Amino acid sequence: MGESRQELLAWLNNLLQLNVTKVEQCGTGAALCQIYDSVFQDLPMGRVKFNVNTEYAYLQNFKILQTAFTRHGIERSIPVESLVKCKMQDNLEFLQWSKRYWDQYFPGGDYDAISRRKGQAGVGGPPAAAPASARTSGVGAARRGTTPTATPAARGTRAPTGGASAAVLQENTQLKQTVEGLERERDFYFSKLRDIELLLQQAVEADPEIEKDEGGFVKNIQQILYSTEEGFEIPAEAEAGAVDDQETF
Repeated sequence: MGESRQELLAWLNNLLQLNVTKVEQCGTGAALCQIYDSVFQDLPMGRVKFNVNTEYAYLQNFKILQTAFTRHGIERSIPVESLVKCKMQDNLEFLQWSKRYWDQYFPGGDYDAISRRKGQAGVGGPPAAAPASARTSGVGAARRGTTPTATPAARGTRAPTGGASAAVLQENTQLKQTVEGLERERDFYFSKLRDIELLLQQAVEADPEIEKDEGGFVKNIQQILYSTEEGFEIPAEAEAGAVDDQETF
């Protein structure tokens, strides 16, 4: 039988100098990346994102972890789609397996976890729901290109009344709905592209020769997935990690 949740969290926090309170927080991928970095000490921890709360950011962390698994010949598959949902049972099972792997392969000695992750703290997790008023006012300010500030009442001035107040509330509500709709659409299409990327990865792992055919089916799909268009620039951080990612994607 594997360790209990409390035992795993105590081990994890002691090893990584973190303050993880729930196994579900491992679904961000950050702590898992550092567990394996303590074994191999070659993961690009500067690119691992701590204190994130979006599934897209979690996927980027797991992309780094998958590259490490491939590089070191770890045959265990990573159930990314389940882990990023931050469900307790899925993350508990994978953390228990990771602890058994660590027990077998950790080289010993001191591991400076804080230095390795460039001083980042915390592991993020599912975001807590903000009050509706805070969300709408923040979205409205963001769309207008300004920084959200205190309300007129908080500054000691009279807030808009009557029709003006109703118009502002309606605008904020519409902007909130627009942003939420765009985010859902973005996540939907990203998940489709991610599924295609994972299928390509599995095909290449099964037969590495298919990736060498420059005019082949796999290369054509990869060209579509990773192509850019005029006016779009890949962030410098992504360019720096391109060499590492080529081993898997």
